[in-house]
Amino acid sequence: MIGSVAYLAMHTSPLHLPGSGDAGGMNVYLDRLSRTMALKGIDVTVFTRRSDLDTPIVTEIEPGYRVVQIEAGPMHELSRHQMMVLAPEFSGNLISWIDERDLRFDIIHSHYWLSGRAGVRLKKHLGVPLANSFHTLGKVKDAVRSPSEPTSSRERLLTEEEVIALSDCVIASTPFEFEDLLEHYAASPERLCVSPPGVDHAMFRPGSREEARERLGFGSERIILYAGRVQAHKGTNVAVQALAQLPDYVKDGSGPTVLHIVGGASGIDGEAERSRCLDTIRDHALEGRVRWFEPVAHPTLADHYRAADVVLVPSRSESFGLVAAEAQACGIPVVASNTGGLPYVINAAESGLLVDDNDPDAFGAALRAILDHPTFAERLSQGGVSFSQRFSWDATAIRLMELYEGISA
Repeated sequence: MIGSVAYLAMHTSPLHLPGSGDAGGMNVYLDRLSRTMALKGIDVTVFTRRSDLDTPIVTEIEPGYRVVQIEAGPMHELSRHQMMVLAPEFSGNLISWIDERDLRFDIIHSHYWLSGRAGVRLKKHLGVPLANSFHTLGKVKDAVRSPSEPTSSRERLLTEEEVIALSDCVIASTPFEFEDLLEHYAASPERLCVSPPGVDHAMFRPGSREEARERLGFGSERIILYAGRVQAHKGTNVAVQALAQLPDYVKDGSGPTVLHIVGGASGIDGEAERSRCLDTIRDHALEGRVRWFEPVAHPTLADHYRAADVVLVPSRSESFGLVAAEAQACGIPVVASNTGGLPYVINAAESGLLVDDNDPDAFGAALRAILDHPTFAERLSQGGVSFSQRFSWDATAIRLMELYEGISA
């Protein structure tokens, strides 16, 4: 019987606000999963790198769930690239912290390749099974990257192969990621498992668009929402280019069509992507039609979803696509890239539309199909609410507990 689990997340913490820095869907995943596991009687400790002096080393989130910050390198935010050289220090200090307190865990579950390296070392030290979730794979990302994005480092690719080889279970978010692990990494299928993330349906649920807009101070404009980190891989500038395909005003008098971007610049090309967006806005005279918002907490993000007419997810790849799942749970149609896990998350033509090849013209056409046809939009809205019920954190936790038991037997 599994009683305790150590989650390793070196590069990002569930304490960080999604959409800021490197915080995103993985932060939500760790926090929601940990809370759910704790409710099921599993003692959870999330280990992350300490990046500031103000946050305590140990933060008790709720009974049975805590976040521990391990010192490694300078006490401030770093990019993932900068953290590569700190992985050995993080692993060593993590082991020392555990040994000094004589802690024992039944399972280690590392997240992302940086933490996978620490997971392999901790597995050997403690003699307990290791599960790993990559959340994004270097070879897959390289296959679809934009020209402005750097390729994955050789160190990352070699580490991913090592972690895959030495993990007792590699957990894919969707069957599509399962196939990527087989195709790009020749992973052993008997050690691959599928466990989709969940959606907090108490938080993300249908509600009044008018009331959400009143709370946020929005008017009657037609709103396209992009929620996530600002970076080329997420397709932020593609979203702006898609807006340029849509007219400013429409005949029904509903006001201008605008794009709301909720999230901050992320990664080594984040600021460059924001600059590209600003260039596109200027080149297409979109000033006043694009509004920028800082990252927001979940209750406010849920209102942004409900206030929108459609949510746009133009990523080059996604292992899952939590924004798409949350938007559907709120009853908002989604237009997304036909890539990665997104075809698994979206029921094409029933809860949203999928677009090939990161083509702004195609995204614009898909957006018009929803914005200009209210009956179709309402059908997608109802379909999204229904389809999103397949994703829940309770189901995710139960599935992972089964997997943990399996590799511990």
